Amino acid sequence: MTSQATEKPQRSTLRIGITPPGLDRASLAYVRDAELLGVDSVWVPEAWMFDALTPLGYLAAITEEMTLAAGIVQLGARSPAMLAMSALALQEMSDGRFILGIGTSGPQVMEGWHGVRFDRPIARTRETIEIIRTIAAGERLSHDGVAYTLPLPDSQGRSMRSPVAGADIPIYVASMGPANLRLTGAMAQGWIGTAFMPESAAVFLDPIAEGAATTGRTIGDVELSVAVGLDFADDIEEAGRRHAGGYAFTIGAMGSPSTNFYNQAFTRQGFGDDIGEVHRLWQAGDREGAAARVPLEIGLHTNLVGDNASILERLRRYRDTGIQTLRVNVGGENHNDRLDQLGRLLDLVASVNSEVAA
Repeated sequence: MTSQATEKPQRSTLRIGITPPGLDRASLAYVRDAELLGVDSVWVPEAWMFDALTPLGYLAAITEEMTLAAGIVQLGARSPAMLAMSALALQEMSDGRFILGIGTSGPQVMEGWHGVRFDRPIARTRETIEIIRTIAAGERLSHDGVAYTLPLPDSQGRSMRSPVAGADIPIYVASMGPANLRLTGAMAQGWIGTAFMPESAAVFLDPIAEGAATTGRTIGDVELSVAVGLDFADDIEEAGRRHAGGYAFTIGAMGSPSTNFYNQAFTRQGFGDDIGEVHRLWQAGDREGAAARVPLEIGLHTNLVGDNASILERLRRYRDTGIQTLRVNVGGENHNDRLDQLGRLLDLVASVNSEVAA
């Protein structure tokens, strides 16, 4: 189904990050308690509800050591300079624990919610990284690109430099398509992966490695993180079917009729016919039929599902493909239940990591 990765990453030591279950105070207290358990990072998303950066300022005040990551901010919703300003503030507030995760989102959100044309996404990503790094380095800002020209031509604007620059701002890119994956390998400190299955890792990792090589780097220079759901369950097939069905909305409704990056990613992993049928059923209004049509493998292979032995096997697969951070969405009925599941997962991760040390 896929080729072998151009350059196979080294077997990695796994780290666990989490996504907050919400942004109320109780949910953010869960993040603080997860840090005490040994969780390495928290990743705050934004869609068309809450933003990603405001909660990270709050978390900077109630945590001590965990990495605070935007996972992700939508490019085009803010100017590159505004992103740099926010990143510098969060890096200062957190004593250097902040990661700026960026992504282009899609046309439905950018054009329907933000009123920004979804065009030149690769150029917009590249130039945003360049501008943020210029500002963070304390250099005078001047940029002549296809997405951004600074200062604006024929204007009263002038080239400026930030008086508070100097902090390192790690930039991670959320990417799924080959061109954006190559850009990630060439420019980013890290990758924010989604729809990733270790069984078809080369679909994502080959382009990252190719991009890294163009700038004299290797894939080992890129921190690899992927999203997973966590579900301890005795009936693995039933749980896998549940998680597969949850993808029906992603496949059927996310993106525009012609642009759905998740569908394209799953198609490149060998599920094209299935994805096409799920999308057709969803668009026809058959939500249950669409959920039932999502392949079981997608539910099982993009998540940590099952008993301890099953999840240990999945953790080893992620480790052996070179993934370093699992961004875990922990289900559960309440705060204590989620913490119990996290503690159980961290014990399994420690066991898998001890195999590397041995």
